[in-house]
Amino acid sequence: MTASLRSVAARAGVSVRTVSNVVNDFPHVAPATRAAVQAAIAELGYRPNLAARQLRRGRTGAIGLVVPEVHSPYFSQLASVIVRLAETRGLTVLIDQTEGDPERERRLLGGSTFGVDGMIVSPWSLDVAELARTDTVPLVLLGERSGRSALDHVGFDNVAAARDATAHLVAVGRQRIAAVGTQPHLTNDTGRQRLEGYHQALRAAGRTPDPRLEVAVRALHRADGVVAMESLLDRPVVPDAVFCFTDELALGAIRALADRGLRVPEDVAIVGFDDIEDGRFSVPTLTTIAPDKEQIATGCLDTLAARMLDPDGAGQEVVTTYELVVRQSSGEHRNSAPDQGGRAPGTTPKIH
Repeated sequence: MTASLRSVAARAGVSVRTVSNVVNDFPHVAPATRAAVQAAIAELGYRPNLAARQLRRGRTGAIGLVVPEVHSPYFSQLASVIVRLAETRGLTVLIDQTEGDPERERRLLGGSTFGVDGMIVSPWSLDVAELARTDTVPLVLLGERSGRSALDHVGFDNVAAARDATAHLVAVGRQRIAAVGTQPHLTNDTGRQRLEGYHQALRAAGRTPDPRLEVAVRALHRADGVVAMESLLDRPVVPDAVFCFTDELALGAIRALADRGLRVPEDVAIVGFDDIEDGRFSVPTLTTIAPDKEQIATGCLDTLAARMLDPDGAGQEVVTTYELVVRQSSGEHRNSAPDQGGRAPGTTPKIH
């Protein structure tokens, strides 16, 4: 039989109202009484009706998470962390994807599709000006953007991370370092910021970026990495290292090199970005930039909670950390660590 407020009250020897006050964490309950009620709750296995409680507070207890691609390993892993941490806060997460379609982003940003208390959104197509006009529900932006706005935003320094990835390839002695992953057809700043970090690292090493070693892609998947790597291998200037803007692109590049009879890292070193699980089991294992997904998820949930309490407060900019994880695909780390200028805290290279 399911325990009720009444059965808990009877076991603890208090009124139903007192049990309700403890369950709802009201402050004006004597410590001894609170302890007795909590002991009765644990003994009987009572579970509060969260839906009823949220309705009384004018909340649904649900938040929306909108990402470009659910099947992307990075977004699926991040979504898993957000769902797990949200559950500890009594929240349910409803997830949808936009595939970078601007009309779908506009519709989902309206919040009416979900009926949620707030939203965490990673936009690919809408710019900051249009996002700032979205005021139907509390909103936190996830990922890259340029400039500041009144909107809350959680992300890490993409320029610094890309600079560290490229500087690592410089440090291990690579001379012709290519970059794969720009997406000029999208308005999001991921590709532009990572390309800027790549350029900064090359210039810091006294090198001039070579457009012949930069490859744009339609999407950020393994197949796109294969096509980009094949394109590089057919060019007059063949790279001896490639910085890929996602791990999926990097894994595709490794496959293309194997198909051409080239070895990683002996012939071409590879560095990816995202630290997806596949890269830890690939042959060779993948050197990558590892964003702190737990920190990102916590930042999103904390910022959204604050926004729901204070809808008119100033926008927050939460900067999370990352680290360079050195594995087999980039070869031995022979020289000094990458330049740490502008790096977020906690980004000392980790060698696996």
